[in-house]
Amino acid sequence: MRLVLASTSPARLALLRAAGIEPDTVPPGVDEEAVVAAAEAERGARLPAEELVQLLARRKAEAVAASLGTTDALVLGGDSAFAFGGTTFGKPHEPAIAAARWQAHRGGTGVLHSGHHLIDARTGEGFGETAQASVRFAADLEDDEITAYVASGEPLSVAGAFTIDGLAGPFIEHVDGDPSTVVGLSLSTLRRLVRRTGTSWPSLWNRPLDR
Repeated sequence: MRLVLASTSPARLALLRAAGIEPDTVPPGVDEEAVVAAAEAERGARLPAEELVQLLARRKAEAVAASLGTTDALVLGGDSAFAFGGTTFGKPHEPAIAAARWQAHRGGTGVLHSGHHLIDARTGEGFGETAQASVRFAADLEDDEITAYVASGEPLSVAGAFTIDGLAGPFIEHVDGDPSTVVGLSLSTLRRLVRRTGTSWPSLWNRPLDR
C-alpha cells in the first residue's frame, strides 16, 4: 500500500522515513488563510486550535486525493498549531514575532495540536483525528539564547516557533503526550487511522531502517 503525504514538511517526511515509510509527497496547494477565514466568518468566531488543525488537515488531504483519483493509496493531510494562554499560534514567519513568543513562553506550558486526516483513495472514505501534547519550556532560558535561536531561522516556519527535533530541543523540559505530535505528526494516531481503512501498518514499510 502506498502512502501519499499531502505536505512538503521536512519534519513530517523525516518522521515517516524513520518509521520505515517512504511516502510520495504532493504539495496540497491549499490557501490556508482563506480556508480558515471562511470558516471563521461562517461561525462568527475564532476556531479553537483543535478544530483549526483538523479543518486544514482535511482540506489538504481532500485536495491531493482529488488530484489522484481512485488508486491504491492512502492520502495523509496534516496541520499543527500551538495553544498557549488562550491564544492559538501558527508559524511566526518573522524574527520579531518568534522572539516575542519565546519571551512570553519561557517557563510556561502550552499544548501542541496536530491534526490528521487520512483518505483511502480506493474508496474515498476519510478518517480524521487530532492529537495533543503539552510542552513545558525552560524557565532559565536566557535572552541571548532566544536571540541566537531566532537568528538560526529554525523557528520561523514551524507552528509555535519551536520544534523538539532541532535546535530548540534543549530549551524544552517536558513533553506530555506522543513526542512525535510535537514534531508535526503523531505516529500512534496515524497508525490508528491506517488500521481503520483495513490496512496493516507493516504493509506501509517500504524502506530500510536508518542504522
